[in-house]
Amino acid sequence: MKQIVIDELRPSDYKALKSYLNDQFGAAAIDGIYWLPLDPGTLTAKQREHADCQPFYFAVELEADRISFEFLVRTKHRVRCSCMAYATRDQCDWLMRKVDSVFQQLDIQY
Repeated sequence: MKQIVIDELRPSDYKALKSYLNDQFGAAAIDGIYWLPLDPGTLTAKQREHADCQPFYFAVELEADRISFEFLVRTKHRVRCSCMAYATRDQCDWLMRKVDSVFQQLDIQY
């Protein structure tokens, strides 16, 4: 799986990230798994065509010592669909900016 992994989180980093993720995206339905909504402005033509599959998400997994952001663009409506794919360059860039923004906002150095 292609993903961004930030490891060696301190306990205070974990607490801040968990609080942020819970506040922004709701408590994790599966322990430590969150769904980060993808900016609709970055959707591919196929993803825009698949209105029934929207919104699209990146999966985020938070553990006590690490956080990972998958590069697979997912939908919660289907297990498989042709609109689900690895992120495009624009979507990857958006995700990296989002990660940087969250860590900056929480004053976490990585």
